[in-house]
Amino acid sequence: MNAPSTATAAVVTGAARGFGKEIARRLVTRGHRVLITDLDADAVGAAADELGATGIAADARLAADHRSVASAAAELGPVGVWVNNAGVLRAGKAWEHPDEDVALMIDANLLGVVHGSRAAVEAMRSRGGHLLNIASMSAHGPVPGLAIYAATKAAVLNFSTSLQGDLDLERIPIRVHALCPDAADTALVRDEQSHRDTAILFSQKALLTPQAVADAAIGMLDGTRVVRSMPPVRAGLARVGGLLPRVGLPVLARMRAQGDRRRVAGS
Repeated sequence: MNAPSTATAAVVTGAARGFGKEIARRLVTRGHRVLITDLDADAVGAAADELGATGIAADARLAADHRSVASAAAELGPVGVWVNNAGVLRAGKAWEHPDEDVALMIDANLLGVVHGSRAAVEAMRSRGGHLLNIASMSAHGPVPGLAIYAATKAAVLNFSTSLQGDLDLERIPIRVHALCPDAADTALVRDEQSHRDTAILFSQKALLTPQAVADAAIGMLDGTRVVRSMPPVRAGLARVGGLLPRVGLPVLARMRAQGDRRRVAGS
């Protein structure tokens, strides 16, 4: 499949800040008519004004909101790009999370991608297009301290690859992409940095930048690659932990200890 035409409309969810905002910035620069969404109406309005995009307040957890977004995007032009970026991170042991935090992560991170993808397929199925789901390095293996979050991202990755299979079988010309970045220097991570259970996120030498992740996202939209992890070596380590947990979990414990020192030093 060729790169998406810049004459098309593009949707980016959760784009008032972080990855979504930087991805939207690049899509605007490319000439797309970009529609961004966020739960915070004031924030999405300010981001839209800054980027030269259209902003809509929408809740990624709600299927009806995604359908409304798709209708609004279609008024800008044929939808050719859809990026499901909206997500939530809450650190902590699975048994310690308040019920509402468990529901929030599952609804925003997983159901938000499912509902957004369904709306995107309906919007793009006749002309084709590119659907990008933001997963995470945590999709590849165990992440002590972030079990619920990791579970949602693993589900996003499996959903994305399965969805591509369904589209191929039905010969619908939509290319699905799943981007799995390691922890990045975003408000999503920094807002939870004081929580010790985020230690594993800081086990890498440096957090990724939102700009680097956005560049990788745009690169995927130019090709047919279904899954990309960044950096690849960390993905390999994560997969080993998933396949051989009796070996991987002790390694992760050491990485967590190292990350905790960096977390505290950088806070």
